[in-house]
Amino acid sequence: MDKPKGYRLRELGGRPLHTESLMMSYGYDPQLSEGSLKPPIFQTSTFVFKSAEDGKAFFELAYGLRERGPAEEPGLIYSRINNPDLEMLEDRLALWDEAESCLTFSSGMAAISTTLLTFLRPGDVVVHSEPIYGGTEFLVHNILPQFGIRRVGFLAGAPGALEKAVEEARALGRIGILYLETPANPTNALVDIAEAAAVARSLEVDGRRPLVAVDNTFLGPLWQRPLRHGADLVLYSLTKYVSGHSDLIAGACLGSESLISAVRGMRTILGTMADPWTGWLLMRSLETLKLRMTSQMKNARYVARFLAEHPKVAAVQYLGFIEKGDPQRKIYERQCEAPGSTFSFEVKGGEAEAFRLLNALQLVKLAVSLGGTESLAEHPATMTHSDVPKDAQARMGITPAMIRISVGIEHPDDIIADLAQALERV
Repeated sequence: MDKPKGYRLRELGGRPLHTESLMMSYGYDPQLSEGSLKPPIFQTSTFVFKSAEDGKAFFELAYGLRERGPAEEPGLIYSRINNPDLEMLEDRLALWDEAESCLTFSSGMAAISTTLLTFLRPGDVVVHSEPIYGGTEFLVHNILPQFGIRRVGFLAGAPGALEKAVEEARALGRIGILYLETPANPTNALVDIAEAAAVARSLEVDGRRPLVAVDNTFLGPLWQRPLRHGADLVLYSLTKYVSGHSDLIAGACLGSESLISAVRGMRTILGTMADPWTGWLLMRSLETLKLRMTSQMKNARYVARFLAEHPKVAAVQYLGFIEKGDPQRKIYERQCEAPGSTFSFEVKGGEAEAFRLLNALQLVKLAVSLGGTESLAEHPATMTHSDVPKDAQARMGITPAMIRISVGIEHPDDIIADLAQALERV
């Protein structure tokens, strides 16, 4: 019954190993794969059972027909259910967020939609921060209502906004999930995760309360760990910082084993899992995650400072610039490890001036997405958040003059030189 899962050494001589060290080999035993230093790509749809008894036992566990034994691990059945590359990847991802369990998906939206469909039912209400990623916005505004699930939004960073939204939502039905995206995309406004967790606890009735789910894509697993602050679930577009090379699409959901087990069942039936090749590529990326994100974060500090001092820039929404005494500063210092490397700025003028800058960029690429090794810039009002009505954009702080930049690992002087020459066109 016990199936070898490879090396899970997490300490050396009684001393805990750092997470970046564990990314090199955790969960993998080379001797089970002909001594290969790196895990093979298990490009297979199905797995051969040693015996009919094993097959029966594996299915019983996979479909929840019995409890798992003390040292029992799920057996390999079919790649829609489980696959060695995904299992190793999920084991390693869980280490960063200090989560009990993790699941990977074919995209960030696959992770978000599968998770919400797991825990929401007709008549439920989602209370969510604003602004949120455009795909999530469309899901909660246009798709979930078709299943009888309503939503109430609140402005990220606005004092008392969460409590007001909760009261409005309670009049509509049972609050199923408090969904937070913090920092907000693209304004970088922060939501207090600990406060949201306290609100969720206050709504407990008969042992049930809303779950707190946090999209942590903007800061990634290095610069913010939502589970430490009371979140129940953490969601990622792994496409962004975790992949870091702009060459794949994937997502993840992390949390307690009991919650992730429920999501796993939904993922199995919907078929929203990541594929083995993507899993292998993400394991490669995890080995350099800290190096890349640290370099990007340091570069972003130089870039943000340059923009803040430029006469043609009206404002810079960079976490490192939140002033002392601002309530957002207290949240930042308590909740975040660093300001990250994706932020927005506004040129003086409007859409025309923003477009002139974007069209003049040469080193920085004009493209959506973020977190890759290359620097990217885009126009939220007409691109990533174009489906948000103009009046809602204005309320959320998404202006025609706003540009979102994701700072890469190029030399910071070169990124700044490109922005400088582009700003001359504004």
